[in-house]
Amino acid sequence: MNAIHTPSPPSRLPKVGTTIFTVMSALAAEHGAVNLGQGFPDFDGDPALVGAVTAAMLAGQNQYPPMAGALVLRQAISVKLQSIYGRLYDPGSEITVTAGATQAILTAVLAIVGPGDEVIVLEPCYDSYVPNIELAGGTVRRVALTAGSFRPDFAAIAATINARTRAIIINSPHNPSATVWTGADLDALAELLAPTEIVLISDEVYEHMVYDGQPHASVAAHPQLSARAFVVSSFGKTYHVTGWKIGYVAAPATLSAEFRKVHQFNVFTVNTPMQHGLASYMADPSPYLDLPAFYQRKRDLFRAGLAKTRFRLLPSQGSYFQVVDYQAISDLDEADFCRWLTTEIGVAAIPLAAFYDDGRNQGLARFCFAKQDQTLQSALLRLGRL
Repeated sequence: MNAIHTPSPPSRLPKVGTTIFTVMSALAAEHGAVNLGQGFPDFDGDPALVGAVTAAMLAGQNQYPPMAGALVLRQAISVKLQSIYGRLYDPGSEITVTAGATQAILTAVLAIVGPGDEVIVLEPCYDSYVPNIELAGGTVRRVALTAGSFRPDFAAIAATINARTRAIIINSPHNPSATVWTGADLDALAELLAPTEIVLISDEVYEHMVYDGQPHASVAAHPQLSARAFVVSSFGKTYHVTGWKIGYVAAPATLSAEFRKVHQFNVFTVNTPMQHGLASYMADPSPYLDLPAFYQRKRDLFRAGLAKTRFRLLPSQGSYFQVVDYQAISDLDEADFCRWLTTEIGVAAIPLAAFYDDGRNQGLARFCFAKQDQTLQSALLRLGRL
């Protein structure tokens, strides 16, 4: 009898291990810490949205929808995009419903990137971007956002562009730094890309979390950029239901056609009742129009409490994150400081170093304030020791 043998193929992602988010969440649970590390709410979405999905199930909307998504939801997305950004995306050929934004970004990368192609990412960045590019066989070209301000460094981006550059991924509002791109930033990017065939992937999952009366500068609203872009958004982030894993991509028809070639084989389609429930719920725009005020109140509450500590607060212009400089408190590196903060102070945070390939230490940590007020107050009470 032959011996039992499990093959060991070479890893497609040999550098990937357990993420810092998993590590810090486990450490928080072990020590009873308030978990402000991972970026998701600890409160429920609107019961009316849950009711809309339940009604869709009871109405028999439980079989496969079209591959690109239920038309009624794509139509609702089109109406939303035109109403707030002035860009009419055709629901038939330019909008695709996805299993969350992470799948959307991977699918966009797989659709356009191949061996020999280069993709520019701006660090610090969301941790899926680089593995997505590597899985496609592409080469990652990293450009650091400006230290301290996390603004785009267009001179550095321009110096990185070459004949092999296939795409660039941008993210605004930005995770982890909570900065936002301006209209002028988009103009500068458009000028850089104009003479090229570079495709833009714009991660805008926090589009409805921009504060202090400022509008979200969406690529969808910029004609020169939208003509070459996949614009990605997330219902999970917007409606406080991150576990539903549902989002969408808006892109010109030619790009959407390539996107759907991959989408039909890595996902095919997204669960039907949630699509119909979301379409019904989107008839009222107030939940996303009111979201900036909802989260700004939480941001201000959290910042007011942190101001009483020795943390130095970086601006939080958008998203639901707050970055702090802890160098007046400790000279530990970022990973060790966040472990100490979790085990000794009882509040979990994420080191900014986790969002860089080289793990650089700047004495910065990221908190998430998408939490109930009592959760934030509990965290602030503990952080008050600092």
